This record gives sequence, C-alpha cells and structure tokens, in this order.
Amino acid sequence: MKNPWWNDFLSLFFPLLCLLCRYNQRTTNQPLCLACQAKLSPTNLHLHHENEFTDRFIGRVQLETATALYYFSKTSKVQTLLHLLKYGDRPMIGVQLGRWYGYLLKEQALFSTIDLIIPVPLHPKRERQRGYNQSTQFAMGLSEALNIPYKEGVLERRMYTTTQTGKNRFDRLENVLSAFQLKQKDIIAGKHVLLVDDVLTTGATLEACALQLLEAPDVKISMATIAIAMN
Repeated sequence: MKNPWWNDFLSLFFPLLCLLCRYNQRTTNQPLCLACQAKLSPTNLHLHHENEFTDRFIGRVQLETATALYYFSKTSKVQTLLHLLKYGDRPMIGVQLGRWYGYLLKEQALFSTIDLIIPVPLHPKRERQRGYNQSTQFAMGLSEALNIPYKEGVLERRMYTTTQTGKNRFDRLENVLSAFQLKQKDIIAGKHVLLVDDVLTTGATLEACALQLLEAPDVKISMATIAIAMN
C-alpha cells in the first residue's frame, strides 16, 4: 500500500521535474509543469467522433475515430518534446504522455470498445540505434491508463526506408507502402484496435500500417498520436 507521507518525504529530496524544461516541479500524474503545459496546444480531438484527424483519412482508410494530444508546428514546444522523446534518450516521456492522455481518453465512450493497442513498429536497425521505439513507449502509457493491452509484433517493419523529412504525402506513402507486414492476423481478427504513433504529418505511415491491419477479417481501426501537424 502506498504511503502518501512517505511520498511527500521522498519528494523533498527527489522532486518530480518537468520532462520538458527539467527545472520546474510537476505533480505525479502530470508529465509537464504548469508553465510548460501553458505553452503547448492541446487538440481536444478526442471529444469528437469525426474531426480534423479523421478528415485526413477520408477516402484512404476507414476509421472508427482518431485523435492526437497536441498540435505540432516547427520550433514549437511540442517539437522540442518530440525531439527529446525520439533522439534525447528519454523514453519515459512517451510513457508519461501515454498515461496522461489515456486518463483523458478513458472518460470518452468513443474509446471504450478498443480491444488492443498496436504501436507503429520501427525497423530493427533503427530501434537498435535509438534503443527503443517511441511509439511503443506511448502505447505502454496508454495501455496502463486505459487498462487495455498493447501488443508488439502484430506489424513488422521489414524495410529500412529513407527518411520521410521533406517528402510530400504521395512520396511518403510510396516510401512506406510496402515497408510493413501483418505478422499476427489471428490476434486482431474481429477486434477494435488502436494504432498509435508519435506524430501525424501526411499520414502515410499510419495509412500503410492500417492497410496491413485491414487484411485481418472484421477488424476495426482507430488511431492516436502524441501530436498532429497543423495545416
């Protein structure tokens, strides 16, 4: 049983610091301090069945719903947060954000029918270089808060694709269309899965993954990302 007095005592010597500024203190259930939170742009897309996230996939992939925690733009605090997650060897940022967002999603009926959370996979070479998959970290946090299992290995990234930076939607889609393979079809058959990634830009990676997942019979797909690029 957790002792709140013991936690308060420990916090005197080991304060919880903001994951972004690493200076101000934060509470246990919040990944960022209040000052940094005020500099971010939450989307509140999870409050709406159809939104600008789902709109980007009209005519591409049939979605149950989709959402993102923050809006993303270059030079923004969200970009800094994502950069720390992907390249700063701070995987716990993804877990904390997943927990935080999971608690919000848990209050929404739109996400109550999800059976399984699936992270977009990295190629093994890139995951070895980075040391972890940032999408898996996000999935872990969501799983904990939503009390829904996450599963790696359902999708496999079999091609080491070139960087997506600077490519338009069609070039990105061509770059990743055959990069993924569905490995565990039976696990997702008849289930509602939540496909998660770190950021939605053109949607090419998520689209390529979703098309593979749809090879399983009677599967339903929703999506969630940490951020969505502003149009």
